[in-house]
Amino acid sequence: MKDTYIKKRKIKALIVISILLLSLYGKNLLERRSFKQISSTFTEVYNDRLLVESYIFDISERLFQIQKLIDHCDLDYDYSKVIEEISKNENEILGIVVEFEQTQLTPEEATYLSDFKKIITQDLTIKNYGLIYSDSSGVNREQVKIYDQKISRARKDLDDLSKIQLQEGEKIISKAKTLINRSQIWAQFEVALLIILVIVLFLLIFRNSERTKGMI
Repeated sequence: MKDTYIKKRKIKALIVISILLLSLYGKNLLERRSFKQISSTFTEVYNDRLLVESYIFDISERLFQIQKLIDHCDLDYDYSKVIEEISKNENEILGIVVEFEQTQLTPEEATYLSDFKKIITQDLTIKNYGLIYSDSSGVNREQVKIYDQKISRARKDLDDLSKIQLQEGEKIISKAKTLINRSQIWAQFEVALLIILVIVLFLLIFRNSERTKGMI
């Protein structure tokens, strides 16, 4: 009878310990997945938000150079090369746009970026310097005004794209905070399970020892 009792106690102990160990294993799997999600989230912040913001800044700088050339703001500049310089800046902008397009775009981003690209490729391409300046009549103010309006529209697209980076960045950070909080909860759960495991083992061993003594 003594052996039967001890055997039953061992089976109960094994079942309880197995359940607790399985719970710990499941918790570790969930925590591992959570850490992967956190890592992925911060990668997303860098690749699709911070990096994109640098693209927007670089594009804005080149767009400013185009506007200076069109508006004849630099008196010391050799305007015989203006078409070449405008084309160079536009090509650099389009190169950055290609990199921008390879990031994870929201539907809004795709719309603004498409409109911006259209302005650069269709509205701001100047084939003939005579469209904006001639020796006889000077600066063609009406045409320059049209180009300035197009540039203003392009800048608005960039501003809207920049706002999206801020909004999406806040969403990603909020998601990361949720994952971190969840991970902390799981860590507390693990500690609780370990405490329960220790208590169960102690009670089983202690009671088993007491029962055994009583049977002797």
